[in-house]
Amino acid sequence: MDSTARARSRTAGGNLPAEVTSFVGRRREITLTKRLLADSRIVTLTGPGGIGKSRLALRVATNMRRSFRDKVWLVELGDLDDPDLLAATVVDQLNIPESSGGTELDDLVGYFRERETLLVLDNCEHLVEACARLVDTLVSSCPGVRVLATSRQSLGTAGESTLVVPPLQGPDPEQLPAPEAYEQYASVRLFAERARAVVPEFEVTPDNAPVLMRLCQRLDGNPLAIELAVVRLRSLSPEQLEERLHERYELLSAGRRGAPRRQQSLRALIDWSYELCTEQDRRAWARLSVFAGSFDLEAAEYVLGEATQGNTATLIHSLVDKSILLRESGEGPSRYRLSHALREYGLEKLSAAGERAETEIRHHRWYASMVERFSAEWLGDDQVGWVRRLRAEQANLRAALHLASAPDRVNAEPEGALRLAMGLGRYWQLRGLHAEARHWLDRTLALTATEHARGHRALALAMSAWFTLLHGDVSGARRSLDTALTTLGNEHAPLERAHLTQVYGMAALFDRDTESAPRLLENALNVFRNHRDPQGELFALIGLGLARALGGHGRAGTDLLDEALAITTGRGELYWRSWTLWALGYLKILSGEPERADSALKEALTLQRRLGNLLAIAFTMDTMAWAAHDLGNHKRAAYLFGAAGGAWESAGSTPNLYTAFAGQHRDHLLATKRELGDEDYNDAFDRGYRWSSETALNYALDIKQRGRGSNRDNVHPMPLTNREHEIARLVAQGRTNKEIADLLVIALRTVEGHVQHILTKLDFTSRAQIAGWVAGQQSEQS
Repeated sequence: MDSTARARSRTAGGNLPAEVTSFVGRRREITLTKRLLADSRIVTLTGPGGIGKSRLALRVATNMRRSFRDKVWLVELGDLDDPDLLAATVVDQLNIPESSGGTELDDLVGYFRERETLLVLDNCEHLVEACARLVDTLVSSCPGVRVLATSRQSLGTAGESTLVVPPLQGPDPEQLPAPEAYEQYASVRLFAERARAVVPEFEVTPDNAPVLMRLCQRLDGNPLAIELAVVRLRSLSPEQLEERLHERYELLSAGRRGAPRRQQSLRALIDWSYELCTEQDRRAWARLSVFAGSFDLEAAEYVLGEATQGNTATLIHSLVDKSILLRESGEGPSRYRLSHALREYGLEKLSAAGERAETEIRHHRWYASMVERFSAEWLGDDQVGWVRRLRAEQANLRAALHLASAPDRVNAEPEGALRLAMGLGRYWQLRGLHAEARHWLDRTLALTATEHARGHRALALAMSAWFTLLHGDVSGARRSLDTALTTLGNEHAPLERAHLTQVYGMAALFDRDTESAPRLLENALNVFRNHRDPQGELFALIGLGLARALGGHGRAGTDLLDEALAITTGRGELYWRSWTLWALGYLKILSGEPERADSALKEALTLQRRLGNLLAIAFTMDTMAWAAHDLGNHKRAAYLFGAAGGAWESAGSTPNLYTAFAGQHRDHLLATKRELGDEDYNDAFDRGYRWSSETALNYALDIKQRGRGSNRDNVHPMPLTNREHEIARLVAQGRTNKEIADLLVIALRTVEGHVQHILTKLDFTSRAQIAGWVAGQQSEQS
């Protein structure tokens, strides 16, 4: 097997999240679950909502990491509504490479076939049939895989063992022990710990311990019910809470005699939380339940509409204060989410009020407008911000696509879904979600009317062809392009035809057809320029620059790439600039200039890291390994080939899918192995292969931390050239680019390019930061 085709995630110990609250009790259930996993390859933890299935599964998985050679991997399914995307979601969450021509399920089987691992599937109840088929296929095809699932019902697969997760242990209310004995009961310990988080001065005393024990019995030891009840201690004493809970359960459980008592308890408690809300709180809770995953204040304000009466922030605060909404910690504006159980409850209320369809339409429109803004603003200086926003909203974007493209829903908007799918094309490519892109494009194309919007359909087919090409399937891409041409028919549509021509040209380039590729890409470039389409122009310039150079016209190719660099400099954009720098580095390798190649590639990788551009990172890191080999640094080359292997996986790709690239990759890899010998090469490759993404990128960029407590302000990934130092000093003096150009007798465009390089190399965003850095350098030297 090619060493770069080996698959693994980029985090060495699996992807289990850190626990943010204490874990209480469950010693018996942990032991039982471990025993079941020792005897059975499929174990499902079942039980009602809020009983603690997910926390138990994560604790067991964390305890068992050392038992599995290839660690433990978690897939969270709570935000996924479409069973058709189950395999794609697993592929995405585990960063598994997609293969050419196969399905996502084939990719999963190929990934896990030789592995010994525990796969945790969390929240399967709304996807039981799809999960059962997936698990059955994995277990039957991959002998080293074991599955731990959580669901409100069993999966029903052959060989499955189930464990019903019981309530947390509580005392017998008829025979309460001494107050000081409360700690022997997990439910009471949980109540006390959470109470101290809500009311820091809270203490368990001889007076309130019996009340707490009765409360926990009344709450049936359900962890979610306990946490919902504890928040009432902000306004009620334990005695008052007990009294009101007693009244509430007697009143509300009467109509649900057929349900298990613990489910009645949780439902009654949620009912109580709902009834304690104001009418505005209730309407907001119901409407916010259309969000999948988290959301921010702006999105909430739009989706809530007139329900807020202009008071969204106050409503959000009220729901957070009542523990209905959870506030997520992290950088940037606050984000909020509903727990799974509370979201389901809210959707019930929304449907009962007859407002679900209307609210889902508002949800779709918000995210459609977000994607429109993304498309309009992408070619600018806020690309990093846009990538972060879309990644945070990925679950909501999927939900909007699902609702708009579901043929059985009254609020389906197939043509709007097609526009939304196309608008996300650049983001999907950045994230390496090629299969998902094709899924949504194909799904929305199938639902839209063929007699309308021919140009739009042709563009969507061209985009689908591009993602097919990124899977290495050149013939499949050409078939999609042929269909797109047929769709256009006799329509003039010059821009649409230019996009088709461009992808035809890239297919020729991937296939090493150096006669057709330049002709096709030049035709596309001319149309894009005539119609002032900068996105198309940059894509065509980079493709044509490579095609010309690979066809033996190196100077002409480099000139085209320099032109692309100048355009990106003027716009302050990073995406196309990073691809251009990679292309220049690639061509410098081919022309025997590895030192200049390495400098361009490092600059490209710095930008790609900021964007999280997985495919570009894989290309660049692999090419950097070639430069290291050509410079005689064979050990570094082996490390980089290993790190690149992991990067290809994260991008869902492999260098072997690209004919024009694969030959150079193979030649440099084999030459490096010959220089080092198999044993030393494999040791270095495996070490680089096991690095986390951050470690691999730091190594490739020669970033070294300078002592404890270092941060990015005292880390400089690349040294400046003498000319760049000179220009940095002039910038620090407050001179404009034009003044610098006049002083140094060089072109203004050259100065602009140098300033952009300085900002990139130092990971700065302003000229003021350059001035501060220069001052710091002078201080160190004095």
